[in-house]
Order: sequence, then C-alpha cells, then structure tokens
Amino acid sequence: MDASDQSTDCAPLAALFYAPDGVPSLASIRSALSPALRFSISNAPDESEGWVELLREGLTFDLRGLAGGPPCAFPNIGGSLGIGEAEVRALTPLLLAPGPHLAGAGRLLPVIRGAVGLLVDLARISGAAAISWLPSRSALAPALFERAVQPWLDGGPFPALALTALHREDGGGVRSEGLKFLMGQEFLLEPKPSSTGDHTLRVAVRLVDWLVAHGPVTAPVEAILAGTGAVLLEAPEWDRIVARCC
Repeated sequence: MDASDQSTDCAPLAALFYAPDGVPSLASIRSALSPALRFSISNAPDESEGWVELLREGLTFDLRGLAGGPPCAFPNIGGSLGIGEAEVRALTPLLLAPGPHLAGAGRLLPVIRGAVGLLVDLARISGAAAISWLPSRSALAPALFERAVQPWLDGGPFPALALTALHREDGGGVRSEGLKFLMGQEFLLEPKPSSTGDHTLRVAVRLVDWLVAHGPVTAPVEAILAGTGAVLLEAPEWDRIVARCC
C-alpha cells in the first residue's frame, strides 16, 4: 500500500517541521501514544517506508517523511509567524495528507478539523518546531498554532490566523491567502480611510469566519461581522472578492 499523499486526490494538507536530528520515527510515535490522545495508529508499514497511517475520530491520515524512510520535499512556504522564516527553511518537514478513503474530501470542514486536531496532538508529543497549513503557505510556531485553532476545535470561530494567511497591502488593505482552498475565492479588504491597520486586520479575521460559514459570494451582499460592523462584498471575478468596510 502506498502512502496516500502520492495521490492528487489526497494531496498533503499540512506540514510539521523538525530539527534535522529530531525527526520522529514510527517507533517514537508509537511509544508516545497514550489514552489521553485522540488518535491511534491504524496502519504501520515497515519503518524503512517512512510513513504511517493515523486514525482520528473515524478519519485516517497519512504522515510521511518519518526518520528511517525517504525524506519529503520541502513544501512551498511564503511566510511565518512566531518563528523566523530562515529558521523554518533549516528544518525538515513531515507531510500530513488525508487517507485513501478521504480522496477528494480534503476541503470538507470535518476533514480539516480532524487534520488540525491531529496536528496539535502530533506537535505536542513529537517536539515539532513549526506547523504549516499548506494552502496558506505560512508556518507558525506550534504554541501559536495551537492557541489559534483550539477555540475552533472547541466550537468557536474559524482560526483565520492559522488556516489562512492575511497579508497587509500598500494603502492599508488586507489580502487573504488560503481561503480559496476552503471556498474557491480569496478577498481583498479595502479599509475605511479612518481605520487603523490593526482594525482592518481584525475585520479581515472576522470576514474569514463569515465567508467560511456562508460560502462563496455570487452577488453583492452586506456581511454583518460581530464586533467590527458591516462589510460590503462583491465578486468582480469568480475567484476574487472585493470587500469594503461600510
């Protein structure tokens, strides 16, 4: 059986990064398992293959690049939070992909939630130095990633700062990256002339949560965002939203 990240239908969703001499092995993951964790090993080929299938809440994911097997190619990383980008590029990645029975389902929120929860557990037990949600091309320090996603795993708002990247643009706007993976569209948020950069970023975070909940914008619509007010949304092109603070 091949690891599922060999399939384009099960492309990797995320990466965990380690110091070159600290990459976990199948044996180290197996020894770290405990009843407190919410995942188990569901398929373990020979350690020389360098991958393992993990089961979490009925969903399987393949973790590839383990010590003792072939390394993974370094993923496309465009930025970082809580850790220097040069530090990330000196690390060694493991890639996490949906299992074969989830082929084509990697964009569904239950699968994403399962992968995110698994990343948190794996980072805790394996000494990861950084985590990247690959559609956003951004790497985060594990503590920052966990702080961002745990409220969502507990039923709170979508973790915009962990599962998308929000880039400040010249002129004070904010551009999303990684949202297209979730709903087929990215946005450019244009601020009010009187708005501060921090306020516009808060609006962008709220807007990600609203768009994930409501889906693609197909006609002009006013989004009412909790705590930040209304934003007018238009899609001049199918994959691009222009958002204007009202």
